[in-house]
Amino acid sequence: MSDLFSLEGRTAVVTGGSRGIGLAIATAFLDAGARVLVCARREGELAATVAELGAHGEVDGVRADLSTVAGVEDFVGEVTARVDALDVLVNNAGATWGAAIESFPEDGWDKVMDLNVKALHYVTAGLLPLLRAAASAERAARVINIGSIDGLTAPMMDNYAYSASKAALAQLTRHYARRLAPEHILVNTIAPGLFASKMSSFIIDTPEVAALAMETIPVRRIGRPEEIGGTAVWLASRAGGYTTGATIVVDGGSLGAGRA
Repeated sequence: MSDLFSLEGRTAVVTGGSRGIGLAIATAFLDAGARVLVCARREGELAATVAELGAHGEVDGVRADLSTVAGVEDFVGEVTARVDALDVLVNNAGATWGAAIESFPEDGWDKVMDLNVKALHYVTAGLLPLLRAAASAERAARVINIGSIDGLTAPMMDNYAYSASKAALAQLTRHYARRLAPEHILVNTIAPGLFASKMSSFIIDTPEVAALAMETIPVRRIGRPEEIGGTAVWLASRAGGYTTGATIVVDGGSLGAGRA
């Protein structure tokens, strides 16, 4: 079993890897034996994360602003300069915005869609040469997109652009999976429910909102870092070698119980 879930000898990139779900996945990858490059926008946070993760394995930081195509191109160039092949790409960087339906601002809509959908596409496309260099029939390369259950159901929050972007991501995953399977590149989405992150801090840290959220989660708690990290390790390892085009829900039962 340890070999089945091992990532020894593999190189992974995790965007948005300095905190929250990205940090949990980067930690799990390192513990499974991978070399990990974490990407983040803020230099200070990135340096602190790299120092923290160094106790778990071989890690490096790449500072990047993925909110523009030019920033994505710089990021792709930096990764390409550091590695010759890429076994796993985790597209985790993202943004959200909340506002009433009548007053949802255009700049908020564009920020969310640009980072959650457009940037993800250009990161994936830009790193395809490295993924192809690692891919083989015996050991496929992997792309893991981080979606949300908000893209699979109607959320209780006024986060219209976010839910639309995550729904788009599920479709992009299916499209990429069909296109790239013949090249031995597997593409899947993880759709988390409520995990601790900057994005979810308003829910978790506001008692009345947290109480409402707990009512929608059958297991009555938020997710733990190892639970999202372990799911990513499965998809990245030999154990996940026959899964592509899937959206894996990790949400404490919310969606399955019809309560998300």
